[in-house]
Amino acid sequence: ADGYYTYMMSECVYSTSDYSDMVYLNSYSFNRVVDLLFNSSVGKYVGYTEQGVKFAENFNKDQAFIQQKKAAVDRFCRHNAQIWDTAVRDKT
Repeated sequence: ADGYYTYMMSECVYSTSDYSDMVYLNSYSFNRVVDLLFNSSVGKYVGYTEQGVKFAENFNKDQAFIQQKKAAVDRFCRHNAQIWDTAVRDKT
């Protein structure tokens, strides 16, 4: 079908039960191409397209916004991982 497809995705990636290696990823895509990505390990947005580089530069200038994204690994990821992991372990 004709049209445009844009979306934002947040992910929490980890492999240890104590969540010490947890990373928060936040990506913005347009028509299945990732334009920019925030990685909590890197601590800033990185652009992968011409438009994404512009967005990343603007997002990275706003230190309050970047601090919120860095904090998401604790606020969003660890909090929810503890809930999800407990629910899964209780079922087995």
